Amino acid sequence: MPGPDRPFGAWGARLYDGLGLLGGAVLAAMALAVFLQVLLRYVFTYALDGLDEVPRYLFVWLVMLGGAAAMHRGEHTALAYFQERLPPRGRALAVTLVNGVGMLLFLSLIRTSFVLVPNSNLQSSAGLGLSLGYVYVAVPVGAALILLPMAWRLVVALRELWPRPS
Repeated sequence: MPGPDRPFGAWGARLYDGLGLLGGAVLAAMALAVFLQVLLRYVFTYALDGLDEVPRYLFVWLVMLGGAAAMHRGEHTALAYFQERLPPRGRALAVTLVNGVGMLLFLSLIRTSFVLVPNSNLQSSAGLGLSLGYVYVAVPVGAALILLPMAWRLVVALRELWPRPS
């Protein structure tokens, strides 16, 4: 059942838990690429062109996917110490303010991406020859995935601020 601590119910939990697992796989791929790069350079005195670009480009995806998974769990923008010191309406007001301003930020990232992503498709990385559009598209995808739980929490907080009359 959906609730303030479980946006979108069971299917949302599965989706965002999957994003967390995907983030873990991306982190493992980054670590493997760095390990392989160090091993090849310092043990075998050989370097693969473009291998140093892999962790750099995957890091953008890691941040956005990890941010979405953390936002779904309510672990991203919460300052629990301060929120717990507020009365219930003050807590709802703080959640409303934080999520409202955060949503404006992520909406501006998506808006900016409408220019950045198409322009980055015209560029390719030096070592891998990979279109940089694959790197830049992580920003609007991640921002959209972050916006969904933020919007959920904003609606829940607004309902706490203005409950329906019984």
